[in-house]
Amino acid sequence: MRLYLDTSVIGGYYDTEFSEWTKPLIEDILNQKHIAIISDITIMEILDGPRNVNQLLEKLINTSSELVTSNEQTDLLASHYIQEGALTRKSIEDAQHIALATCNNVSAVVSWNFKHIVNMDKIRLFNSVNLKYGYGLIDIRSPREVTGL
Repeated sequence: MRLYLDTSVIGGYYDTEFSEWTKPLIEDILNQKHIAIISDITIMEILDGPRNVNQLLEKLINTSSELVTSNEQTDLLASHYIQEGALTRKSIEDAQHIALATCNNVSAVVSWNFKHIVNMDKIRLFNSVNLKYGYGLIDIRSPREVTGL
């Protein structure tokens, strides 16, 4: 599967609350069972983070990953999410993650962000916006759901 990883997943590898499910997912990616989709937004968010998280990101980029970048299409879709009330302007990066994943036809977005991303009401809103503007549905999961542990 082509899995869009947001910042929370990569950081979750070292977080005691999330590592139980994040580590097996990352190991599956490193063993090429899945392809990590890494965006310029994720890279930008991680650059200011801890060294070990940056090193994990670099390892993922050098293993089984695709890099995707923001463009006019993804910026416009992210703004639609905000205009349609799926997220507020303060959560623009989260909107950009979903737009990048949608425009790059990933299998699923994987995140630990339950407030703005892995949230049933938000997922419904993202998908209604996607359909309204001619995009496909987006699947959004936590690492726990993807690993099946």
